[in-house]
Amino acid sequence: MSSRACVIYNPVAGRGHAARVVESAVRESPDPITLMPTTHPGHAEELAADAVLQGFTRIIAAGGDGTVHEVANGMLRVMPHEAALSVWPLGSGNDYAFATGLLTGWKPEYRYLPRRTELVDVGRITGGRKLRYFVNGMGLGFNAAVTLESRKISFLRGMALYGTAIMRAMIWHWVAPMMRIAFDATIVESPTFGLTINVGQREGAFPLTPKASLTDGLFDCIHTNRLSRIGLMRLSGAMTTGNIPQPHPHVTTHRCQSVEIQASVPVRVHLDGEFFCQPEEGITNLRVETLPGHLRVERFDPPAIG
Repeated sequence: MSSRACVIYNPVAGRGHAARVVESAVRESPDPITLMPTTHPGHAEELAADAVLQGFTRIIAAGGDGTVHEVANGMLRVMPHEAALSVWPLGSGNDYAFATGLLTGWKPEYRYLPRRTELVDVGRITGGRKLRYFVNGMGLGFNAAVTLESRKISFLRGMALYGTAIMRAMIWHWVAPMMRIAFDATIVESPTFGLTINVGQREGAFPLTPKASLTDGLFDCIHTNRLSRIGLMRLSGAMTTGNIPQPHPHVTTHRCQSVEIQASVPVRVHLDGEFFCQPEEGITNLRVETLPGHLRVERFDPPAIG
């Protein structure tokens, strides 16, 4: 099958900076790439689904994790197919680009070196008559509150952005409602301050699950019960390096194929940095499951040095 590539991007992101970067990369590419700019929220998902149906075999999400999320969902809603998702990381966190090696692969010295494609795992969540996919990770509770606060900050990127958002969330979103969570057959009933369910290694630029794999068929999860503000600050260094101590009285880790959540109050959830639900929607019960080898993606392995 001959290769056809397209790139989906928001032309007004970063006051037009994203468009300039994308258009320059397309001009420099040794292979033709079709430009597909978005015009409204959700358009990236529509364009990705249409691109698959038009026979494109390489679909590039140029932007941050939100763009990746939309493009992946568009591709996943028209399965089965052989098209591969690729990423040009132009966002604030770029967590999925990190997981696929494309954060390094985007550097100018590597940009046009060969990539490989691989079938990787995808998460699927249902709740409140809604269904959605995620490719990097899901966050609930305080984690989603950090995402909410990060949307209000326009002058920072990466770990600095999410570190600042954490400080703001510590002021406005310090709650730990009771939840019953089933990690496969392991049941946890406790106050829940935050919950990470990852396919990739990072959440909000922090390497919270550094041993996670895109191809093992398992989620890597972190559950935090009732935690003090001082306790969170003490964990900040471990969050930055991906070395959260275990065992820990307030933080437990789990590896599983599915997670079922029953919360005592409506929850806020993000998927790849995009909101699945907000408290005002009234959703309290969620089911999250992994779909092994469900999406073909482009990956980059940096060349050995020396």
